[in-house]
Amino acid sequence: MQHRRHFLNTLGSAAALGALSPLTALAQALDQVKIMYGFPAGSAGDSVARRVAEKLGGTAYSKNPGFVENKPGAGGRIAVETLKNSPADGSVLTLAPVSALAVYPYIYPKLAYKPEDVTQVSIGAIMFHGLAVGPSVPAEVKTLKDFLAWAKANPAQASYGSPGAGSMPHLLGALLGLRAGVDLKHVPYRGTVPSITDLVGGQIAAAMNPSGDYLQYMKAGRVRVLATSGRKRSPYLPDVPTFIELGYPDVTSEEWFGFYAPAKTPAATVTSASAAINAALKDKTVIDALALVGLVANGSTPQEMAADQKAEYERWGPLVKQIGFTAES
Repeated sequence: MQHRRHFLNTLGSAAALGALSPLTALAQALDQVKIMYGFPAGSAGDSVARRVAEKLGGTAYSKNPGFVENKPGAGGRIAVETLKNSPADGSVLTLAPVSALAVYPYIYPKLAYKPEDVTQVSIGAIMFHGLAVGPSVPAEVKTLKDFLAWAKANPAQASYGSPGAGSMPHLLGALLGLRAGVDLKHVPYRGTVPSITDLVGGQIAAAMNPSGDYLQYMKAGRVRVLATSGRKRSPYLPDVPTFIELGYPDVTSEEWFGFYAPAKTPAATVTSASAAINAALKDKTVIDALALVGLVANGSTPQEMAADQKAEYERWGPLVKQIGFTAES
């Protein structure tokens, strides 16, 4: 892909950040910043919002630490819709997966926002998605090849959960089924936490989610992660092969969570917010906290974030068409 993320080369060391343009300080720092997140508390992305929010206080951007408001539902769309109509003064940001801006426009004909309704501030963290199986799949199913064979032989049980219809994990699972010639039935949830709860409880056979959300359950032996979606193996799951290694080259995503502001936010305010967020993401306590949930802390300039979002938008258009999913299908 033409615009491959240059910062992904630094995954092992959790990121050397691109230089920000010179900071034009706000006339006066904001009193407090609210960060909306479109999925439930306790998920990996929620950690990004909270760890960054608590570091914003005492910066040129905000006098006090920020706070997080969870607005779960509709695959994260509600938080972006709310941002569109929020004050364009830097006081309200949304943390969203890039798919909410780069993929959803292909999927939802009646999407209540357009990508140009928001502006990029900074990438926050990179995640790898993973396909995991739970206790309802026989213990002898140890590889992706085993699982696909089992799913073909047991079509009534061959289901996988995801954080929501149209989410990147949903599309990766659909693409895997398409490429493997296996009918994998999709079960949408309101975020990763409920889908993993059902996976661990045996209500669904498999799930595709950010791989970091599986870590505690893997350690306890309650789920088995069979493959991950990065171009290289996840630094947190070095023994788990990628879909590329297993013969599925386009079942690939190094999705990121990014911070967005309303479209008409002044450039100086966006620059100030980006600088504060990037400083937070360099903090060792933030890097370590995100590592615990399988995320790589990684900031960017607004321009780098915009370029990468555009590249993702261009890549996923043809793939969504092949998958054949829309909100009305």
